[in-house]
Amino acid sequence: MSVLAGSAILITGGTGSLGKAFLRYALDHLNPKRLVVFSRDELKQYETRQLMGDDPRLRWFIGDVRDRERLTRAMHGVDHVVHAAALKQVDTAEYNPFEFVRTNVYGSQNVVEAAIDCGVRRVVALSTDKASSPINLYGATKLTADKIFISANHYAANHPTRFAVVRYGNVVGSRGSVVPFFRRLHAEGRSLPITDKRMTRFWITLDQAVRFVSTSFDMMNGGELYVPRIPSMRILDLANAVAPDVSTYEIGIRPGEKLHEEMISLDDASRTLRLPDRYVVQPTIASWGYTPPADAEPVADDFVYRSDTNDLWLSIDELRDMIGTGA
Repeated sequence: MSVLAGSAILITGGTGSLGKAFLRYALDHLNPKRLVVFSRDELKQYETRQLMGDDPRLRWFIGDVRDRERLTRAMHGVDHVVHAAALKQVDTAEYNPFEFVRTNVYGSQNVVEAAIDCGVRRVVALSTDKASSPINLYGATKLTADKIFISANHYAANHPTRFAVVRYGNVVGSRGSVVPFFRRLHAEGRSLPITDKRMTRFWITLDQAVRFVSTSFDMMNGGELYVPRIPSMRILDLANAVAPDVSTYEIGIRPGEKLHEEMISLDDASRTLRLPDRYVVQPTIASWGYTPPADAEPVADDFVYRSDTNDLWLSIDELRDMIGTGA
């Protein structure tokens, strides 16, 4: 049974794609004592309430992770926290760097301090592939956030609170997914713009992402960065899966965008362990008593987890099956 079962859970950014999927999963499978949605947009909260119905286990907090006092109020009596709130648009970050730092960096610090002060037991923060060897400001803020959460275990060493991070790639069906955009162009009879025909990406479904987050709570003892073993896909194969009869054209890689995704860098290989369903990047310093998983194996010294050198790949038919439900 999951450690989340029957507990009080708070999710920051709970009205985003992952947040809503996690809410549904928790209500259906974890029977939470209380499920707190913490987000800053009242319209999105209203829309999410319509989706979830009048479940008495749900609580709705309007608030911003920039506001530590509001976070502390929301976390009273909470056992576990999923930190999903972030500003995420790469190009927007380049134009508005201060805002991304305030939310992604200072907001992460606020989550850490509120969780420790409120006696939260476990916190899992959501990261992104862009935090590995970052080349844009968004990725840099998320790498900083990752390190804040891992290092938070030092500050919580004499407290019950422990912190871990989950990092994964593109999510099928999320608001930022290219699939709805391709579908719309296909319906209009237009060609599909491809940034670069060589481009590859990691690919995970919302359901897989939610379950990975949930199982990470069960495995963690604090300080881990979990990365799922998921397949890669080629952008041309995705275009073919969505619109096999439509032509494509290249528009070039956008500023801050990578040709291939990376989730574990070469420099992290020495700290990386492999399990059947995931990789575990261990902390550099662990004074709080970190214990590595007993059944994990170290990866090779030259290991890099990139979408173009991955050993798992999705075929066009498999992609078509994954997006067939309207993702």
